[in-house]
Amino acid sequence: MSALALSVVLCLVSAVAYAGGAIVQEQVAVSSPDRQYAPLRRPSWWAAVALNGLGGLLHVVALAYGPLSLVQPLGALTIVFALPMAAVFVGRRAGATAWRGAIMATVGLAGLLSLVGSAGSHSLTTPQRWGVALVTGAVVVALMVAGRAAHRHPAARSMLLATASGIAFGMSSVFTKTVAVDWTGGVSAGDLPSLAVIGVLATAGMLLSQASYRGAGLAAPLATLTVVNPVVAAAVGITMFGETFRYGTAGTALALGCGVVAAGGLILLTTERIARTAAEAEAEAEAGAEAEAETESRVPTPGSGAGPRSESGSGSRSGSRSGSAGRVLVPAPAVPRPSAAEPEPAPEEPAGAGAVPLCPFYAGPYVLFPAPDRRERVRS
Repeated sequence: MSALALSVVLCLVSAVAYAGGAIVQEQVAVSSPDRQYAPLRRPSWWAAVALNGLGGLLHVVALAYGPLSLVQPLGALTIVFALPMAAVFVGRRAGATAWRGAIMATVGLAGLLSLVGSAGSHSLTTPQRWGVALVTGAVVVALMVAGRAAHRHPAARSMLLATASGIAFGMSSVFTKTVAVDWTGGVSAGDLPSLAVIGVLATAGMLLSQASYRGAGLAAPLATLTVVNPVVAAAVGITMFGETFRYGTAGTALALGCGVVAAGGLILLTTERIARTAAEAEAEAEAGAEAEAETESRVPTPGSGAGPRSESGSGSRSGSRSGSAGRVLVPAPAVPRPSAAEPEPAPEEPAGAGAVPLCPFYAGPYVLFPAPDRRERVRS
């Protein structure tokens, strides 16, 4: 097998590994909605990390055997592989709009990367590294804050977090290239800060990519991450490493057109996800309204036969039956009855029976004293 064919095979296997890692991440996000960034106790999440690491390793090896103009565009096939793999392994089928968006994003990204030319080995100076690291950190944090503010809109939040993840991965590739160029002249302790930046950016990219799959499906976050990552790296290469587009002005115009196509694909994927989210919310609202209506239909209404019946004779019953459609039966007011625990009050005796009322003295109350029987003699 030639070196070119080997690089193509490695690129295809790398894309499959990346797609498998993305599918596992999306399933972890669905099954662990309470853990936004890193469900560390889930073995499946570590499997996704291993698949992403394998994809990155194979991509680096493919770069060693094949040209950059071939390896980088083939890396964009991750989106195309992920959709049928998700349909086969987890039963998540993508619609026609999602397929169109994925193909547009893949074609635009592949065309853009194929037009980027190489300009030899270049490295960044120490001030440039600090400046790039600080700007990258500020942009990633700003996108994270914006994603947190858009928590009520899952599609927009997912796009913001996926963009932040793509920027972190792309800038980690830039620092990796810088360190690799520095190591051609020997390993030095001055590269330790760059290695630390690589570790921080790669970890942040992994965690942000995991958060971007929560509530947003698979296609839109994966396409955004796949497009933003190499585009950021290519932009830094053009502005800071002296790389240019091939074929002069015509190549630059073609690259811009490919960028527009890729952006259109991302827009299609985002709008498709927003429409699906709205349809799911509407279906849930309709189901709730139907359940509420069914509950209300089971509650008896006045005059439906479950209310109090009239105790009149048969004639009144027949009349009430004939006119029950136009009038409502109202129960008679309830008369309170003394309970068994409360004794009935004794009947009051008429005034003057056995007692004579006297007027109050010194503002005292009326007091009833028994009247003496005049027939009895009082012995002194």
